[in-house]
Amino acid sequence: MVRVGIVGGTGYTGVELLRLLALHKKVDVSVVTSRNDAGKRVDEVYPSLRGFIDTVFTAPEVDSLSDCDAVFFATPNGTAMLMAEQLVARGIKVIDLSADFRLKDPKQWEKWYGMEHACPDLIEQAVYGLPEFNREAIKNANLIACPGCYPTAVQLGFLPLIEKGLVEVDRLVADVKSGVSGAGRKAQLTTLMGETGESFKAYAASGHRHLPEVIQGLEVIAKRSVDLTFVPHLIPMIRGIHATLYAPLLEGGEAVQALYEQRYINEPFVDVLPYGSHPDTRNVRGGNLCQIAVHQPQGGRMLVVLSVIDNLVKGASGQALQNMNLMFGFDESEGLKMPALYP
Repeated sequence: MVRVGIVGGTGYTGVELLRLLALHKKVDVSVVTSRNDAGKRVDEVYPSLRGFIDTVFTAPEVDSLSDCDAVFFATPNGTAMLMAEQLVARGIKVIDLSADFRLKDPKQWEKWYGMEHACPDLIEQAVYGLPEFNREAIKNANLIACPGCYPTAVQLGFLPLIEKGLVEVDRLVADVKSGVSGAGRKAQLTTLMGETGESFKAYAASGHRHLPEVIQGLEVIAKRSVDLTFVPHLIPMIRGIHATLYAPLLEGGEAVQALYEQRYINEPFVDVLPYGSHPDTRNVRGGNLCQIAVHQPQGGRMLVVLSVIDNLVKGASGQALQNMNLMFGFDESEGLKMPALYP
């Protein structure tokens, strides 16, 4: 059994990790941390986990995590970088769901996240945890930087086109909508139901902190510079991300559907729908799946790709578990092969 710890077990991604790990056949959840709930049983705070997780919350300290084989950080940005170096030095694999190690340029990170990076020397060791592109590197990693939810949906949607050089990468557009759980489990006016219900808005149109992460990932795929217009929106639902992606084709697009089907044929968590389909976020809710559909409106040069995920699963905790499975040589689908919730 692999002994795992979760730092930050009371946020949405932490609880989602607990839900997924509870049924993993090769994992023992031995440590779950929370400063506010230390001393309480996990299933006391979250009765949905009664009968599955009986661990007691402890304070987040390196020594209490030292017997773990792997530690997940389901914490706000700026927390993992304070502890990751010590854990990696002790031979513990670290899987960070925050943004602390996603950007390779620490100055860029500091610009977008508004704080000094505590261990920039560790950034280079971090492997970007997008399995569909980086699987072999993930298998040998000691530190995983899990992609953000927006970047996951956008990169999986664009990936086949950019790999094959079929689109103009200096004219990409990502119009993306997210449910309110993407903002995390904290009290703030903008995510109250009275504020978001019956309303719909764009935000951070002049520059969202996920933009440099998406561009960095697409440039690795393209092996050249990429120009992306990225506009996120908040919609009045709890879970889900819907990315509508626009890419001008460089040449005929007759084989684009076949390209997507072939690129993802062996990917357990990417489902390419029949040409012209319209994926619905409810069809991936609670599951680790990305559903993709391709359109070529009026047979023109502008290709439209629709990509949907559950932001808390494939966009966070499920992808983190997918990475852990790869790191320890388990079946990649262990603990993750489940149908979506409906309705």
